[in-house]
Amino acid sequence: MPQVEIVGLTKTYGQIRALDHVDLTIRDREYVSIIGPSGCGKTTLIKCIAGIIEPTEGEIRIDGRVVNDLKPEERGVGYVFQEIALFPNMNVWDNITYGPRAKGWPAERIRHIGREMLEMIGLQARYNSYPDELSGGASQKTAVSRAVSSGAILLLLDEPLGALDSKVRTDLRYKVRRLVQDLGLTAIHVTHDQEEAMSISDRVVVMRAGKIVEEGSPMQLYSVPRDVFTANFVGEANFLQGAVVEAGEKGAIVEVSGYRVGTGDSSRGVGEEVVLCVRPEFVSIESGESALRGVIAEQIFQGSVVRYVISVSEGLTISADYPEGLEPRGLNPGDGVGIVVPPEKVLVYEPPREGLAKAISLE
Repeated sequence: MPQVEIVGLTKTYGQIRALDHVDLTIRDREYVSIIGPSGCGKTTLIKCIAGIIEPTEGEIRIDGRVVNDLKPEERGVGYVFQEIALFPNMNVWDNITYGPRAKGWPAERIRHIGREMLEMIGLQARYNSYPDELSGGASQKTAVSRAVSSGAILLLLDEPLGALDSKVRTDLRYKVRRLVQDLGLTAIHVTHDQEEAMSISDRVVVMRAGKIVEEGSPMQLYSVPRDVFTANFVGEANFLQGAVVEAGEKGAIVEVSGYRVGTGDSSRGVGEEVVLCVRPEFVSIESGESALRGVIAEQIFQGSVVRYVISVSEGLTISADYPEGLEPRGLNPGDGVGIVVPPEKVLVYEPPREGLAKAISLE
């Protein structure tokens, strides 16, 4: 199974840089998801790896071999599109075995692969069904099987579940992940769905404006993102701007809109301007002494979570999330409340040179 190495990959369209000197290594049998806002270059990257798009600069190496000049079918990759591109005139069996048949493999080998694929995706009883007779989930499972049946060592998934209903998409993401794991493949999965990426990936790559912003395990990117863009893009985040007024071995105290917020960051000095980030689930509404005070502006039911949006000062709101059923009782919009933020849950960043609003913008 292959390791994939992307070195200085650049793709330009006139003055537009869809990819800007991207460096990335995907290890053997690793499942990597690439996320980012629309137009960030994630689909361009995966299509360059597949050979569908020719890069302007840089190298693509699969299993140590430079593949820039190889045709897609010579790269040993299987490509699954968002649009479920099955052959409409072929049944499930013929779609799955199309690659081996096109390569002229022996009939017994083709039968063995076909039976194995049908068993893995659980469609033995539907082997004779045509695409228009299948559900979206069954069609996409067939498409994945077709992509790997001809001996692909690298699976490229380009928004593979985007066209499916939410419940089907959630179920199928785990089935695709298990299939890749069972086959011992290396996989690169492009998606706009952060939850999808975080739940099934060994590693997640965050892209913006043709560049990689950050990469790491799902836990790393959520709990300790190095970049404010990642903190904003992955999950939900409250951002506060202020200056350090006290500093010591146990952390720094930051003044925000006249309030003092504790942090566990001991690397900051008094007077230093900082940006604080805290996830809504770590914000508590308290009736007693608190770090900040504000007025409830909104109470939003989000299914498993109840969100309180609290106005602290002009232009500054903080969201606090509670599991449904555990939210504070008797609170309504317009009520004054205290807000407590655990210092150990506060992330501290240097103020972005371009300004916070631009640094976290999805444009």
